[in-house]
Amino acid sequence: MSHPSDTPPPEEATAGRPRRSRLLVLLPLVAFLALAALFYGRLFSGDPSRVPSALIGRQAPAIDLPALEGLTREGQPVPGLTSAALKGEVTVLNVFASWCVPCRDEHPFLVELSKMPGFRLVGLNYKDDAANARRFLGRFGNPYAAVGVDANGRTAIDWGVYGVPETFVIGKDGRIAYKYIGPIDAQGLKERLLPQIESARTAGP
Repeated sequence: MSHPSDTPPPEEATAGRPRRSRLLVLLPLVAFLALAALFYGRLFSGDPSRVPSALIGRQAPAIDLPALEGLTREGQPVPGLTSAALKGEVTVLNVFASWCVPCRDEHPFLVELSKMPGFRLVGLNYKDDAANARRFLGRFGNPYAAVGVDANGRTAIDWGVYGVPETFVIGKDGRIAYKYIGPIDAQGLKERLLPQIESARTAGP
């Protein structure tokens, strides 16, 4: 027979229950945060260009985007983007937006890139306000020979864009040769992007 003193008072018997309940509620959140941290680490650690893309080596997805209204370059209207414009010469397509902070960081390198011969640099303006996009390019310089407006993001989805900014190298045959994920910096420009552009330029007809 148990002694009355062996039975914990009701408040002591139930004291641990709220703590255990809180732990059970927090477990899914902890698991989600752990998975998110793992995904983020794999996506952005090391060489961002190593994130796989199913489009490498394939024809660039169809593209038919209107021009950014009111945008000019050297006094001439800057055209939009079409699939036809991505063939015949090596093209570097940069996905950007005025609201994208990393795009501002990489922009000086795009301006530098646009001064180099042997390829064409074009822009895909992603889910942006036209006035803000013009203001962005007016302030930081317009390196693009053409700018297509992807107002609803549909084209970016077709191209497998993870986020902004991203940059594609398209060969003379219209196939995607390389995908650079994240903002271009000095090292990335020199060691990754420029060698890929040169490789595309020297590839067969």
